[in-house]
Amino acid sequence: MRPVLSLLLSSALILSLPATVAAQSTTNADQPAAAQQEPALLVADKIFITPDRKLVAEGNVEAFQGDTKLTASKVIYDRETGELTLSGPIRIDQAGRSTLLADAAELDSGFQNGLLTGARMVFDQQVQIAAVQATRAAGRYTRFSKVSATSCHVCANGKAPLWQIRARRVTHDQVEQQLYFEGAQFRILDVPVFYFPTLRLPDPTLDRATGFLVPSIRTTSQLGTGVQVPYFIKLGDHKDLTLTPYLSSNTTTLGYRYRQAFKRGRIELNGAYTRDDLQPDQDRGYLFAKGWFNLKNDFRLTFNIETASDDAYLADYGLPDFDRLRSEIALERVKRDTAFKTRFTHFRTLRDSEDQDEIPSRIFDLDYRKRFFPGALGGEVQLAFIGHAHERTSDQDILGRDVARATFDAEWLRSWTFASGLRTDAQVGASVDTFDIRNDSAFPDQITRSTPRAALTLRYPLQRREQTGATQILEPIAQVGWTHVSDTDVPNDESTFQEFDQGNLLSLSRFPAEDRREDGATAVLGLNWSRFAPTGWRAQATVGQVFRRTADPDFTLTSGLQGTSSDTLLAGQLDNGKGLTLAARGLLDDDFSFTRAEIRTAWVQQDTRLTGSYVWQEPDPAETPGDEISELWLTGQYRIDQSWLTTANARYDFSESEPIRFGVGLTYTNECVQVNLSVDRRFTSTSSIEPSTEIGFTVALTGYSVESGGKKYKKSCS
Repeated sequence: MRPVLSLLLSSALILSLPATVAAQSTTNADQPAAAQQEPALLVADKIFITPDRKLVAEGNVEAFQGDTKLTASKVIYDRETGELTLSGPIRIDQAGRSTLLADAAELDSGFQNGLLTGARMVFDQQVQIAAVQATRAAGRYTRFSKVSATSCHVCANGKAPLWQIRARRVTHDQVEQQLYFEGAQFRILDVPVFYFPTLRLPDPTLDRATGFLVPSIRTTSQLGTGVQVPYFIKLGDHKDLTLTPYLSSNTTTLGYRYRQAFKRGRIELNGAYTRDDLQPDQDRGYLFAKGWFNLKNDFRLTFNIETASDDAYLADYGLPDFDRLRSEIALERVKRDTAFKTRFTHFRTLRDSEDQDEIPSRIFDLDYRKRFFPGALGGEVQLAFIGHAHERTSDQDILGRDVARATFDAEWLRSWTFASGLRTDAQVGASVDTFDIRNDSAFPDQITRSTPRAALTLRYPLQRREQTGATQILEPIAQVGWTHVSDTDVPNDESTFQEFDQGNLLSLSRFPAEDRREDGATAVLGLNWSRFAPTGWRAQATVGQVFRRTADPDFTLTSGLQGTSSDTLLAGQLDNGKGLTLAARGLLDDDFSFTRAEIRTAWVQQDTRLTGSYVWQEPDPAETPGDEISELWLTGQYRIDQSWLTTANARYDFSESEPIRFGVGLTYTNECVQVNLSVDRRFTSTSSIEPSTEIGFTVALTGYSVESGGKKYKKSCS
């Protein structure tokens, strides 16, 4: 009968006792006008009015006003004074973000002011503040006396939590979402460690607040032991600044990060300014900036800036270990039948083997493509205009060569599928390239060439269904192609390296850019196979080879495309549907030995993750100055239990028989603390970079300073 009785009594109270159960308007300027006028609703097992005009509710009492909900065992409301007397256990929920618990309380009708005894406030069901008593004022402030605050699980046996903050008084500002401590002690296992006369912390329901972030201790063989203390500054609802001083015996560094969100875009700047003993009396640092903006007419502007004071700075300070810094600004728009992109790129090399003046460092690209679907011809027509220019800062002959290129390309594509299942793809096109060459006496200043092309591709997919329900698909492929390049006397600046894989097996030019094009008649034979099982197993394989009438001398030795017949392409992927994936690709020459091979694998289970890759390439004077490449990368993690996580990474050079990098990490996480310990060793060295070892250590109080990734860790009190 309780739901019916509650509904009848609640309706009667709202209609007949507006001065009693309707929330009286407050004059608090901090409360929104809508919240001030919201009615209060009272529901209970038993509700009656005493002779002295007091409203009494007993048994499973629930009261609501706005986003505030109160539960108690008994509530007495005095109409004349507007006071509420509550008997516990009492629970007041504020929009699901914070909960106030108490043994007894005296509040006004809007729950805005009053006194609570045996009070405890819980934020996000994790951080709690326990006090002897609490006073609620102006609907905004809750003041606690004789306080213990922690995000650790507190057991009823009285055992001290792992950490806590004891304070004489704590004031919670509900509007600003701040906690103000007076006479605070930070304790570990109930042992005082730090004392703060005053301390301000954001309450855990606040996502962004000015203050210190998690500090870390960093030890390296070059910089010694130092501490990093990030300080977050909220500049507004849409921008912030983080300053990170880094102090050690060998360096004084100020790191910074600035972020700002706009209505149609984002920007982020990361950098640092340094004075250290590695390069005395020199200003060092770096700046990485990135962002994007959505412009009118579906255009999108993006930028990415990377710069550093010297070649060794990023490696010395454990930043991304790039060997070239790339800065770029781009404008693009992509629609169903048109695509446009233009960009300007600047490269700065950090390699000892490269001279900055002799590499193409300033690059401009323009790419516009449009497609049509003519009814008379059928199929699809693609038109493209491609512009490219690159400059070197050197003006020496040959070493300082600058090239500009403009390309117009037109192509017609059409496919037919016959009743027998045979699929035929036709391709006819032509391109015109114009080159402007400077600072190279070996080539003319102006070159214009044309390249007509055509190809016919046949596919015949075959399908077989096994008794187990698995499906196999076998697809033989054959292609005949032809191209004719009118002038091959063009400098090769963009297509110095080539890759032969599944993506360009049927291409009429396997060079990565338009400054080089394949010439002559070609034929391609290939075979695709795949198998899909109901249990989740998936397997795919590709075999292919290219034949040409005349060899192309511009292909490198390890590209697999030299000679009149290419190396045999072997590629495959495997997924067992239970966390194991494998991908492999290799080029097999006429002697049945690999000229290039690559394997990537991953194994993911509930508590284990392992990824690895291996690459091998035979010596190639055009790519690796005569050195063999044979490297292994491994990364992994293993979760011992819900609290302990281990990680590791390794990179090893088999050709040199020496490690390149190795690192291990250990993380401990429970409901109220997260501890990270990592050790990383870089073995490589150059004229500007020395081998180094880095040790990192951080401790974070979860609930106050870090997110737990959505996982809840609960301590057992048994």
